[in-house]
Amino acid sequence: MNESAGLQLQPNATRYTIACFLDDIVERHGDRVAICGEDLALSYRELRTRAHAFAKGLVAAGVVKGSRVAILLGSRPEWAVAYFGASLLGAVVVPVNTFAKPEELDHILRHSDASVAVLQTEVAGNRFVDDLLERHPRLGQGQNGRLECPALPHLRQLFSFDAAGADRAGITSFGELVANGQSVDDALIDAMANEIDPGDDALIVYTSGTTALPKGVVHMQRAPVIQAWRFAEHMGLTPDDVVYSSYPFFWTAGIAMALGGSLASGARLVIDEVFDPGRALERIEREGATAVQAWPHQEKALAEHPTAKGRDLSRVHKIEFARALSKMVGLEKDVWGTHGSYGMSETFTICSSVPATTSAEIREKTSGRPLPGMSIKIVDPQTGAPMGEGEPGEIAVKGLTLMRGYHKVDSANVFDAEGFFRSQDGGHLEDGYLYWSGRLSNLIKTGGANVSPLEIESVLDERDDVRVGMAVGVPHPTLGEVVIACVVPASGHVLEEGEVRAYLRERLSAYKVPKRVLFFEASDLALTGNQKIQVGPLREAAETRLQAERAEIDGAVYSA
Repeated sequence: MNESAGLQLQPNATRYTIACFLDDIVERHGDRVAICGEDLALSYRELRTRAHAFAKGLVAAGVVKGSRVAILLGSRPEWAVAYFGASLLGAVVVPVNTFAKPEELDHILRHSDASVAVLQTEVAGNRFVDDLLERHPRLGQGQNGRLECPALPHLRQLFSFDAAGADRAGITSFGELVANGQSVDDALIDAMANEIDPGDDALIVYTSGTTALPKGVVHMQRAPVIQAWRFAEHMGLTPDDVVYSSYPFFWTAGIAMALGGSLASGARLVIDEVFDPGRALERIEREGATAVQAWPHQEKALAEHPTAKGRDLSRVHKIEFARALSKMVGLEKDVWGTHGSYGMSETFTICSSVPATTSAEIREKTSGRPLPGMSIKIVDPQTGAPMGEGEPGEIAVKGLTLMRGYHKVDSANVFDAEGFFRSQDGGHLEDGYLYWSGRLSNLIKTGGANVSPLEIESVLDERDDVRVGMAVGVPHPTLGEVVIACVVPASGHVLEEGEVRAYLRERLSAYKVPKRVLFFEASDLALTGNQKIQVGPLREAAETRLQAERAEIDGAVYSA
């Protein structure tokens, strides 16, 4: 049986532009509430009206097809307004990570060639406008539209979402931007939208690595649109659903799954600019959320919050069964989940999957089947030669939602001769299903055997008293590497190393059991701009800890 048979693309591929997507969802869902922020709710029709007005303001500011428009806003309805407004013109949207460090922010604005930036004064304590002007005082000394800053050579205009950011020289407010566009003919916006092709560039999404500055992933118009329709169908969303999502819009998951999937289905999307478990629980209850999208550590925080047990969360049913929150909402069986999938920023999220209602056994054991329009092959990581059925190797992908390439990187250095992108992820294909085994670069080689950190981390994730559990390989003179588990206990819990190792020993093969379990505080972890834990620094911290205590592991004494 082909489990992905229901995940078919929309029949008219010429409508795979963001402008057409906006028209299509408004035609289907009109005056239903589309997106609900903390202090603003917009219907589908109101979303298009505001996006259209924003687009007219951008035209008055000189934005044309291909212009790079950076969006540095929190997850709020206005982000969607700016995204759709810029996209109506065929501009290339550059979502900017609100967690980005100053050097990352400067890199994104410079590297993307952004000529326009839409900023929020402050998000979660980050003072974006003030800090940008402090680092680049020439921006505050110029005339908006004619800004000149050698450090950001293409940046000409800054627009502030809130009035507090528009009281500086060189910055124009949202309101003034929209007012300036009132004289622009509506027909011009429609004409510009009609000149957009599904194969035109639409977004440059910056994805953080563990060491280098973020890479710019260039995606075509069709990618976010195809994935929006896919997620709506994949998750079984309907107009009756209310989706609470903590996924930020600057990631592909936020654009495709949270924003796109919800809007494609006619559901109501409920968002908070900054995740707070107490606030999130209050909104989930008040809005009657039927689906919750949150990272595992956020779901743990929701389940462990003091107010959780007193909330009526009974409408929630589209949530991962293995997560802590599922028990709080009363789920008794695993009948829905999105784990049976595989994807990355370079494929604008999923490139293989099965529907969320597929049997739990298939969802938990596999990464789904290649989606229509996508091709997956397994190759030898060293030679690139194709591997046979069931043979492990490196996952390589191509197809409709694969990126055009990395911005300012020669495509010859990105794709193989057949146009496949090699993911640096390990896996194999069997009976039409993809099985993902983890990042090849993070495999731990100990005593001649390969150990996937993912398997260890999955076992640790089953414990409610573990907030973060990661496995790293630390050098060893005779074994090559030894497996070390790095654990952050959940709030209020004290763990014992021996007990955790015994727990793992019951569930893992002997050679996979960590030689040591080291405990850390959350503040000890180094994060990327996308809030992912950096494996390299964690490995170094583990080795430093072993050296400090002169630990002995299988005959080797660690010392500085």
